[in-house]
Amino acid sequence: MNLNGQRDRQHGISLTGMLFWSVVLIMVLLLGMKVIPVYIENASIRKNLAAVASDASLQNATASQIRLAFSKRAQVDGITVITAKDIKISRDKGQNILSVAYSEKVPLFANISLQIDFDMQSR
Repeated sequence: MNLNGQRDRQHGISLTGMLFWSVVLIMVLLLGMKVIPVYIENASIRKNLAAVASDASLQNATASQIRLAFSKRAQVDGITVITAKDIKISRDKGQNILSVAYSEKVPLFANISLQIDFDMQSR
C-alpha cells in the first residue's frame, strides 16, 4: 500500500481546525443571545407605535391620551427601554404619527459593550 496515496484520499478536519471553528461558533452564538432580545423589544415597540397611531378612537385625542394608550400597551408587552415621554407625536393629513429615537447598550464581556441606535416612525 502506498502511504502517499492514502493521504490523498483522506478527508476531514483536524483537531486544531475543529477547536478554532468551535470557538468562532460559540462567540457568534453568545453575541446572538445578547443582541436578539434587543431587536425583539424593538419589534414590539414598532408594533405598539403603529397600533396606537392607527387606532381610530385616538385620531382626535390629545397627546397625553395617546401617550397613556402607548404606556398601557408597553406595560402589557414589557417594554422598559422607552417610556411614553420619549415619544414624539405629530399629525399629518389627520393621522397621528408617532416617532421615537433611542439607543441601547448591550454589555458583551469585561469592559466591551455594543451600542445599538434605533430611530423609528409609525406610518
